Amino acid sequence: MPVYRPEVLEALVTHGLVPGPDTSPARLREAINDLYRHEVRRLRDRCRAREFPVTELAPRVVELRRRYLLLSIPIATWTVDPA
Repeated sequence: MPVYRPEVLEALVTHGLVPGPDTSPARLREAINDLYRHEVRRLRDRCRAREFPVTELAPRVVELRRRYLLLSIPIATWTVDPA
């Protein structure tokens, strides 16, 4: 049973994810990645619909990536060994 670091749990909650006792870090990372990809596609579609200029797409993707920092952190560091 994984014991998640408090800061990881806080980040997961911001994405609407609350791990259960048997939820693996890999499964959570996959869910976060799916959410991120969905949001990137939405941004792309909004840009294509001319809701904002193409020059704003990259900065918006960078900002989105900041909200998904867990994707940049190795899942091996998401948990701690229970003492």
